[in-house]
Amino acid sequence: MTTSDNQPPLTILIAADTYPPHVNGAAQFGYRLAKGMTARGHEVHVLACRPGKGPSYSEFSDEATVHRLRSHSVPTHEYFRVTFPWEIKKEIGLLFDRIQPDVVHIQSHYMIGEHVLYEAVKRGIRVVATNHFMPENLNPFLPFPQWFKDIVGRISWRDMGKVMGQADVVTTPTPLAAKAMHQHAFLRQVLPLSNGIDAAAYELHPGETAERHASPTVLFAGRLAEEKHVDVLIDAVAKTPKELDIHLEIVGGGEVRPALEAQVARLGLADRVRFLGLASDAELRKAYITADVFCMPGTAELQSLVTLEAMSASTPVLLANAMALPHLVRDGENGYLFIPNDSDDLAAKLTRVFSLPDHERDAMGKTSREMVESHGIARTLQTFEDIYRGASYDDLVL
Repeated sequence: MTTSDNQPPLTILIAADTYPPHVNGAAQFGYRLAKGMTARGHEVHVLACRPGKGPSYSEFSDEATVHRLRSHSVPTHEYFRVTFPWEIKKEIGLLFDRIQPDVVHIQSHYMIGEHVLYEAVKRGIRVVATNHFMPENLNPFLPFPQWFKDIVGRISWRDMGKVMGQADVVTTPTPLAAKAMHQHAFLRQVLPLSNGIDAAAYELHPGETAERHASPTVLFAGRLAEEKHVDVLIDAVAKTPKELDIHLEIVGGGEVRPALEAQVARLGLADRVRFLGLASDAELRKAYITADVFCMPGTAELQSLVTLEAMSASTPVLLANAMALPHLVRDGENGYLFIPNDSDDLAAKLTRVFSLPDHERDAMGKTSREMVESHGIARTLQTFEDIYRGASYDDLVL
């Protein structure tokens, strides 16, 4: 199903419990979705948490009109904010009265997403729900024993089904994530739809050059959180043959950075591991292009936009064989999978890929770039627009 050129623009309300300046895949998707729909001529509003203390307010950004709700910090996360129902429900209703959305698109079943969905259902407005979340994502922020976290996980899945089951269409980035939602949230129909990537943005421009690192370099980019298992990657680098002189660059910030820095010092890797902190888009692009290999050791990835970005820069990948990451590897063609949380296996794969001749590693990078084509952002935006205008599961052939 495609959109006719003579159809009127839509007023779209995107509800995002995490949104820039937050740094994570769901926040980036929300931003790119808003930017893309605005570029297609629609009126886009984003409802998100205020990033700091103070009353709610609205701001006009290039990608959308962003409405920031009063929010509160949590002691277990450096930037995540929560909203209280008794503070936001009335404001959500007033926002609906003011902007009169044709469709709402929630990005989670928590807080803002949940109450925006309830308001839309009450008013008979079309609802699209996209899930970027796995209950495991909560574990680092719950200072409780594992048995209690397991209970919280089951409750979270149940709540996801209760909330998103009221949406007209439910999507998630990968088939594996859709399967998990079938099994645990008991959602009957979930459409796998890639978050989308502007692959050309990570290619070298005509006439542009990028100087490679003096030593073989593996790159990690992402939030420094427990479920990313960056410690496993650091251990693996320490276990590779010294003569290979493998270096590691780590882009991102997060709650486990102090522990990772202590680990690097303990292993005597200070001269081979660099923490680059939070990076601008331009700095991250350069890191992708100049890296020899990209590694994602995370075990709760619903898609991994950073992996897609690295692949767009023609970079081979080493990915944990967990959740959706296997969808991004043709083993031996664009990189390798490794056993999750197994630094010995990851060290062996690092050794294997850095022992290859340069032309073979370059060929792996080219295959990564070719594989990204099916995740083009234009296709994703067109499909979402079709859904906004009324397309059903049966109408969509992906």
